[in-house]
Amino acid sequence: MDNLGVPELLIILMVVLIAFAIVLIPQIFFALTLQKALNRCAPQNRTMSPGMVWLLLIPLFNLVWNFIVVSRMSASLTSEYRARQMPIDTDAGNAMGVAYSILFVCSVVPVLGILAGLACLVCWIIYWVKIAGYSARLAAPATMQVSA
Repeated sequence: MDNLGVPELLIILMVVLIAFAIVLIPQIFFALTLQKALNRCAPQNRTMSPGMVWLLLIPLFNLVWNFIVVSRMSASLTSEYRARQMPIDTDAGNAMGVAYSILFVCSVVPVLGILAGLACLVCWIIYWVKIAGYSARLAAPATMQVSA
């Protein structure tokens, strides 16, 4: 390990940076999706500021913040859909979001973390798709909302 030269250190640095980007880029797009969904809600129907979703990028803090974001996202979407008199699921993605948040916390537990992490990834993707769908319906013209 002491005999690592500059080329080897550069390779290690590149691998670390690529791994960091692979993990960070999806989280950035996820936060953008959440922010867009909240931006499409009227300010009086929001239970949190759209910019607050970016706190999800803070390691360890996001273990708790996930639960808050999921709860407030669900409440905001439910309020907006009711204000627009549009039908929405009873929980507005809350159950899947809570499942994803619980599994995210469990993923830091040794041994259990591997299985919980895989399940968390699946729930995270499902939650992301649900929120993107709710957001897209809010952006659709009023004539399309009636038929949806």
